[in-house]
Amino acid sequence: MGKGGALTDGVIKKILLSYSYVAVWIFLSFTVIVYNKYILDRKLYNWPYPISLTMIHMSFCSTLAFLSVRVFNLVEPVSMSRDLYLSSVVPIGALYSLSLWLSNSAYIYLSVSFIQMLKALMPVAVYTIGILFKKESFKSDTMANMLSISFGVAIAAYGEAKFDSWGVILQLGAVAFEATRLVMIQILLTSKGITLNPITSLYYVAPCCLVFLFVPWIFVEFPVLKETSSFHFDFVIFGTNSFCAFALNLAVFLLVGKTSALTMNVAGVVKDWLLIAFSWSVIKDTVTPVNLLGYGLAFLGVAYYNHSKLQALKAKEAQKKAQQADEEAGRLLDEREGGDGMGKKSDSQN
Repeated sequence: MGKGGALTDGVIKKILLSYSYVAVWIFLSFTVIVYNKYILDRKLYNWPYPISLTMIHMSFCSTLAFLSVRVFNLVEPVSMSRDLYLSSVVPIGALYSLSLWLSNSAYIYLSVSFIQMLKALMPVAVYTIGILFKKESFKSDTMANMLSISFGVAIAAYGEAKFDSWGVILQLGAVAFEATRLVMIQILLTSKGITLNPITSLYYVAPCCLVFLFVPWIFVEFPVLKETSSFHFDFVIFGTNSFCAFALNLAVFLLVGKTSALTMNVAGVVKDWLLIAFSWSVIKDTVTPVNLLGYGLAFLGVAYYNHSKLQALKAKEAQKKAQQADEEAGRLLDEREGGDGMGKKSDSQN
């Protein structure tokens, strides 16, 4: 290839690594979703206790995060006061626990494919809640796109063969709480200059989630589990499931850290289509043509939203570079004028 057309070994390696991070994240995200469905579904492993499963995940993740931060010093802890923890991390932990509880509960009532279709509403929820909290500005074209996504999901819901109202309410509640959590992270942490990677996030947030989940668990699931004398804790099933959940958090850190959050959004769309195909072909969930039509419309809306975000990021980056170039030019001009001034002063003294 000619000059400028050849890819250097460094660039090729970077591209391959990026694709590797995407592949690992898709695989782990895919595995956690299917594994959770397997455990919670009454027709499969038949352990329909979403709060208990989430608490097992949080206990496992809290332990590994503590070991990573405090024992092995793999990650530096963030400097955080007690007041900041109570005012910022605790509300985020409460929202996260509700999001996980409801999303895991939905697997008992809905198919994997339909849940992925409902999750397409996440950009709509984040944008709407961002406007309510004044983190996003209202734009008619963006809102029109959000309505098109919602319309597509509504069509998919209309075409769902095994529609369950309670399951839909649970999943929509999970989307709402997760979207609120993402906006609250911006308001309560990012705006204060606090950045948490997945390990430090789990270190601070997971124990908080565990405490919040313990309250409903005592009243909702503990009495039932106490009566279920036939149950024996399966360390292999719950251990590997929890490890996959922890590994997924690490994969998020790698993917976002080495590529971008936008890459994860695009990879998420690919993962959703793979899950729908898997749900239909392997789990034998019913996926109707109306389902696919509705999700296809929602998919186009989400793709356009991601494209708009990418264009906005590029424009912001170009503006930043132009500003830096202007500042550099101004600095050189000042130095030149300063040098000319010194030269003239020297001539006048002679």
